[in-house]
Amino acid sequence: MTALHHPQDHNGTLVTMLVIAVLVHGLLILGIGFELPSPPPPTAQRSLDVILVPPKKPAEKPREADFLAPSSQEGAASRKGHSRPKAVPSQPALKKNLKAAREQLRSGTPAPDKREQQKVVTTRKKSQKAVKPAKKTPVKAKPRPDITRLLSSTRQEIARLTAQLDRNSEYASRNPRRKAISASTQEYRYAAYLEAWRKKVERVGNLNYPDAAKRKKLYGDLLLHVAVRADGSVADIRVIRSSGHKILDDAAVRIVRLAAPFSPFPEEIRKEVDILDITRTWQFLSNNRLFSSD
Repeated sequence: MTALHHPQDHNGTLVTMLVIAVLVHGLLILGIGFELPSPPPPTAQRSLDVILVPPKKPAEKPREADFLAPSSQEGAASRKGHSRPKAVPSQPALKKNLKAAREQLRSGTPAPDKREQQKVVTTRKKSQKAVKPAKKTPVKAKPRPDITRLLSSTRQEIARLTAQLDRNSEYASRNPRRKAISASTQEYRYAAYLEAWRKKVERVGNLNYPDAAKRKKLYGDLLLHVAVRADGSVADIRVIRSSGHKILDDAAVRIVRLAAPFSPFPEEIRKEVDILDITRTWQFLSNNRLFSSD
C-alpha cells in the first residue's frame, strides 16, 4: 500500500511547484518593468563676445562751456538756448509719487498740484504784504477862499443869469410858439383840449344867449378866432367872417370873455406851445341855441 501511494504524492508536489512558479513569473513579467534612466540634457556652453572699441578721440574743447562736466561733450539738441539737464528722480521719490497716485485713484479726487500750492502760498504772502498799512501822508490844509472874491463872483453869476432870463422872456414875448388847431386836428392832446374848450363855450353861450337876438329873431353863423395863452387866459379875439348881424358878432365875443379863463395847457402841450389859435364857426340857431362847429 505504501509503494502504490508514493508516486502520486510526488506528482502532486511537482504540479504545485510548477503552478507557483508560473504565477511568480507572471507577476514578475506583468507588474515589474525595468527602465533605463534618461541621460541628462547637454549643458549650453557660455560664450563671451569681445568687442574692440577704438580709442576715443579727444574732442575739441568748446571755447565757452555752458555747464561743467567730468569730460567735454557736444550737445546735439535742436532746442534753442541753454537748458540744464534734468536730474533723474531718486527711487524714494518715485515710490512716494506712486503711493500718492494710488491714493488718488482710491479717493477719486485729483492730487493737489505743487504749482497751485506755490501760487496759493505766493498769493497769501502778497495779500499779507498788501495788508500792511500805508504810510499816512500829511494832508496839506486847503487855503480858505476869500469871502469877498466869492461874493463878488456869485453876484456876477446872478446878474448874468438874470440878464439871460430877461432876454429869453423878451424874445418869447415877441416870438411866442404858436399852434393853430381846429376840429380836424388829429393829435390827441390838442383834440382833447379843444373839445373841453368847445363844451365850456357852448354852455356859457346858451346860458347868456343875447336877448336882442331873441326879440328880433336873429340867427346866423360867423367865423371866430380866439388865441389862448398857456395859463388859459385869452390873448386875442377876432371875427374873421361876420354873420351879417352886429348883435350876433358882438354876442360871440362877449361869450368868449365870459367863459375865460380856460383850463391851463397840459404839460405835454406847454412843452411845445405858448399860444393856441382856435378858429371855429359859431352858429346862432333859430331855436335860440348856440352851436360851435368846424
